[in-house]
Amino acid sequence: MENYIEINRRLWNERTVHHVKSDFYDVAGFVAGKSSLNNIETAMLGDVRGKSVLHLQCHFGQDTLSIARLGAQATGVDFSDAAIEKARELNADAGLDARFICCDVYELPKHLNEQFDIVYTSYGVLGWLPDMKKWAELVDQFLKPGGQLILVEFHPVVWMFDNDFARVQYSYFNQGVIEEAEPCTYADKGADIELNSVSWNHDLSEVLQSLLGVGLKLTMFNEFDFSPYNCFKNMVEVAPKKYYFPGLEGKIPMLYALKAIK
Repeated sequence: MENYIEINRRLWNERTVHHVKSDFYDVAGFVAGKSSLNNIETAMLGDVRGKSVLHLQCHFGQDTLSIARLGAQATGVDFSDAAIEKARELNADAGLDARFICCDVYELPKHLNEQFDIVYTSYGVLGWLPDMKKWAELVDQFLKPGGQLILVEFHPVVWMFDNDFARVQYSYFNQGVIEEAEPCTYADKGADIELNSVSWNHDLSEVLQSLLGVGLKLTMFNEFDFSPYNCFKNMVEVAPKKYYFPGLEGKIPMLYALKAIK
């Protein structure tokens, strides 16, 4: 627990090396103009022209830059120095003016003193954070009055399964630290990576109560029975950007999305 940030930073620095070369992220297509955003989040974001957007846990910045391409003043934050270095390269290659900050998300108040129209975060982010109350306080701190949090995240039910999605291994509820050895990465399942990770499973009530506890008002909540990414083992694509686990089609939630206003 005490050194979880350094353990996870090593993991994500190594993953970044593989991710920027992967078909999954298609960096060449992105630089040429392809957006990394999915229909779920583009519908939630709406017209962001002229708005300020803070993207928490941005990895190497493709969503941040996709939002900048829509006309927003975008700022991305991530604790991986390798990822932020690549994000800044992509920013220059794409001719954009997004800003990137390299720090642990909980340390952001030491690096940034602004408020934003939108705080955005998505897909596999909350599980790397131990404290949802502290995260919600951070979101509240960086939102302008009337500003919105937009969150799209994998459902905690997904994280109950083992890596082969053959059995339920973990609790739906947050019962403390989950330590695992990561043999590869979701974006390149053949990658030779053998690093440890530290994470937490945050049930929906924990996430929602953390936001309500700082006074944010929930204005939208949806659950979805598919993943837009082929990022887990043994998935099948039944429609463009709709992936399921065989035998579980339509039976389990795989994503949730919410808006909350300050």
